[in-house]
Amino acid sequence: MTPASPKPNKTKDPNPGIPIYGCEHIQRLLTKSQDVTTNTIQHYKMLLRVIFDNTPIIPQTSKSVDKRPVTSLIPNYLCLQCPTTTTAKDRLKHGKLKAHMFYVDSRSGGLFCQMCDDFVWDPTLEELRLRKIGTGSFSSRKRKRDEPFTDPAKDDTAYMSINTTAAPCRATGLRGIFNMGSTCFMSVILQSFVHNPLLRNFYLRDGHQVGQCTQDNCLSCGMDELFQAFYSEETTASYVASKMLSDSWLCQQAAFSELAGYDEHDAHEYFQFLAEELHRTNRQERHASPTGPNASHASHLTSNCDCIVHQTFYGKFQSTLTCQNCGVVTTSVEPFLDLSLAIDSIAKRQGNNNGESSHDWSQPLTLQRCLDVEYMQPERCEYSCRSCDSPQEARKQLSIKNLPNVLCIQFKRFEHHKTLRTSAKIHLKVQFPLQLNMLPYTNRARTQDTSENFELARSCTYDLLSVVVHVGKLNSGHYISYSRVGNQWFKFDDHKVTMASESHVLGAEAFLLFYIIRSLA
Repeated sequence: MTPASPKPNKTKDPNPGIPIYGCEHIQRLLTKSQDVTTNTIQHYKMLLRVIFDNTPIIPQTSKSVDKRPVTSLIPNYLCLQCPTTTTAKDRLKHGKLKAHMFYVDSRSGGLFCQMCDDFVWDPTLEELRLRKIGTGSFSSRKRKRDEPFTDPAKDDTAYMSINTTAAPCRATGLRGIFNMGSTCFMSVILQSFVHNPLLRNFYLRDGHQVGQCTQDNCLSCGMDELFQAFYSEETTASYVASKMLSDSWLCQQAAFSELAGYDEHDAHEYFQFLAEELHRTNRQERHASPTGPNASHASHLTSNCDCIVHQTFYGKFQSTLTCQNCGVVTTSVEPFLDLSLAIDSIAKRQGNNNGESSHDWSQPLTLQRCLDVEYMQPERCEYSCRSCDSPQEARKQLSIKNLPNVLCIQFKRFEHHKTLRTSAKIHLKVQFPLQLNMLPYTNRARTQDTSENFELARSCTYDLLSVVVHVGKLNSGHYISYSRVGNQWFKFDDHKVTMASESHVLGAEAFLLFYIIRSLA
């Protein structure tokens, strides 16, 4: 070879057994011309950015026949040869119309060849996909000599992340629930329970022994059946919660006998009812269970209950009464299942110290403001002081002694005037956050300096898990709900399940909020 001769190209031979192209069809596309090859690879990179860098709603949304956007729970297909997103059903139509044969799965980024009618593994494109999943970029930059070695544990995690792909068939636990006649009040509570990780783990590990249960009309057996159907069956078809409905009707609790029938009911009341029933059927108390006609209510209030309901939803209030005459302090502690906030009276108290409604309803309240009014501001009340042995004025301060793992907050939107025999719904906007710090409302914040106790603050921080919304009027309304699965929100409207954005969730006129402690989220 003379010095003037051109330098030969150094082409790295492929590893034995690894094809150069995924299939003969993708080979024809990538070897058509340099421009086609470059454009195809750049378009594939762009599609991977859409899938992995943005909200999942974008790749999951296609256009219907009438050009309206439709969001799907099953994977869509992003055309590799044009900017079209199509469903599996419409993929063949698009291919015949445009002669486009290659598509990218909207969940995994995998390459689908329509001619092969299967996913194909192309080394060049697959390497780009694995880099994007593993490092977030397409760079193959090697570590410089002076860079420190990485943590082996982190290397293992990165390796598993790069070489593992979640099953793209469906999102786990996502199914609608059929409305069986004004049963939306039940469906939204069941959806919030299904997507509660504490309840999910309990039932999926056989926390309730269905085979050994001898109770009639056991709602815990119904919940077990529900969880198995949502997390074990490979289907996205809507679920018929007939057992939950019939067992709710046949429940022997007289206090909830009005649930029977097809009338509209209160979702908050059903939440309380279901929690009480699951407690009754799953309680594992340290001491013997009380007997008698008030046994259920007595065990409901005991602090020795280890059942899944108490572990999940129950916290403790601390009420402190200070006599304004002698200064004697009386403290009492009692459990709570949820926090109920009278938003109408809070708005009035915020607007006018005299209690007259001067609140500007165009300016929404905030959840934090409601909690401030309830748990930061003491109130005056009358009580019988044992020390003074006479009725006295007292200063009452309410705080939270123990926070629950899952915090349920109710906005009281339904007013019932017994004297006037009228009812009304309060359409008052209340803003609520994705993250909620409950430390200021605990008794620990009152008794010690917590300003720099970051560990304590983290232990009192919650993340929004589910939202229940009542839409419409009091007597002709409808319940829907939102729940978070991973980092994606979904809207549940009876049998219909659709993706939702954070802005849609935070813009809802909430009736119930479910927050989960951050360490368990």
